[in-house]
Amino acid sequence: MPPRTSHEAEPAETPAARPALRVAVLADSDTRWKWGALTARRLTAEAAGDGQDAHPVEVSGLLLRGRATPTPRQLAEVGEVGIDAERVREVTAVEFLHTVRDEGFDLVVLALVGGGVQAMLHGIAALNLPRRPVVVTGYVGVVYEKLADGLLLRHGADVVLANSAHDAERFRAVYEGVGADASAVTEAALPFLGGAPYQPEEGRDTVVFAAQPSVPASRADRTYLLRRLVEHARLHPRREVLLKLRSKPGEHTTHIEELPYQKLAQRLPGGLPPNFRLVYGHMGEVLDRTDLLVTVSSTAALESLHRRIPTAILTDLGVRETLGNHHFVGSGLLTSWDRLDGGTRPRPDTEWVAGQGVAADGSYGTAYDTARAKVTALLDGGRLPPLAPYYTPATAPGYLPGILARHHLAPDGTPLPGAAAPQETGRVRGAVRDTVRNAARGAYRHGVQRVAPVIRRMGEL
Repeated sequence: MPPRTSHEAEPAETPAARPALRVAVLADSDTRWKWGALTARRLTAEAAGDGQDAHPVEVSGLLLRGRATPTPRQLAEVGEVGIDAERVREVTAVEFLHTVRDEGFDLVVLALVGGGVQAMLHGIAALNLPRRPVVVTGYVGVVYEKLADGLLLRHGADVVLANSAHDAERFRAVYEGVGADASAVTEAALPFLGGAPYQPEEGRDTVVFAAQPSVPASRADRTYLLRRLVEHARLHPRREVLLKLRSKPGEHTTHIEELPYQKLAQRLPGGLPPNFRLVYGHMGEVLDRTDLLVTVSSTAALESLHRRIPTAILTDLGVRETLGNHHFVGSGLLTSWDRLDGGTRPRPDTEWVAGQGVAADGSYGTAYDTARAKVTALLDGGRLPPLAPYYTPATAPGYLPGILARHHLAPDGTPLPGAAAPQETGRVRGAVRDTVRNAARGAYRHGVQRVAPVIRRMGEL
């Protein structure tokens, strides 16, 4: 190459590639996977932007092995979350902690039940990393039970997301009431709200009942709701009536479903009318064609309200804490099948809606700004202080050890003897281990999902 002459311009320096922001999402069910993956995207959206300061963002998807670990079908049905389902892997709690130790994550999103969050907080703390990740957690939807228990199990994370101003106020009150630091509580919104605002279509009349795996729990109550839904279809033969289901028999979601509506429908006297269908799929796609959303207390009601779709919360089985529909007191949405059969359409109370993080007023685009700014400040602020959960072996010696033991951790957060898999020394041994592990996992799920419910029902006879 000839030397450059004095009149030739110096080539512009190529800016050094910015290091990738490494994020891990650990989830224990299909709905928590959806929440965790979308939360990670919203918290890192600014970092992944197109400007000069943008970071590439690498998200690792990890599923905590257990009774509700989602199947590939469930992962695909969750919808677009920005992470290829083929790149999601299943881990134990100890394997996850080893991954955190070895892979140098900047941000960890714990999309787990409260006990799982507490175990991972202590496990990460016990790693004594010279540079630990920022840890974020929160709730998938409406918090209507075990408020204090769930919140204190999540205490110690750097950010505890609240889905609304209402929840943020309650969360801070719980932490301050026990003398715990409440600064981690950060108001945001449900990360999966979206879709076009409701527009009625000529000739379309679709009612969707959003089923829940564990609400109501009894056979009599679930059969009642199914019967009323089918009767509604018969009363309105030109109306399409859909039963939106979360999982297929044998699959599990965040909550155990011992009496699937699919099986109850097969035994319903008189069969099913032609305008009645059972549907699966992404909730957002179902809402695209919904003219009335009916449920007992599903978070789908908040998705529906966000899009201004007519929404009804059933009172047929009472307004009770065990059903979760008490959360909607004051919403203007409480009604019964009798009224819906007669043509009633509830009108939401605007003040109530404004406090629930539904963001139907168009403010959803900025709902994560505060949380994103907090995470960015933590990432840029140098070495983080040690994680300090409210529960410790000193403050909860009769409670914490049992929670940690369920995840094969000792009271100090370190793995119990035998919890870590031995180092593999060959491909054949690894293949044998994986085969045995898969068989054991299948047997475990069969026991939890099929055998245990039968035993419980026999005990009720």
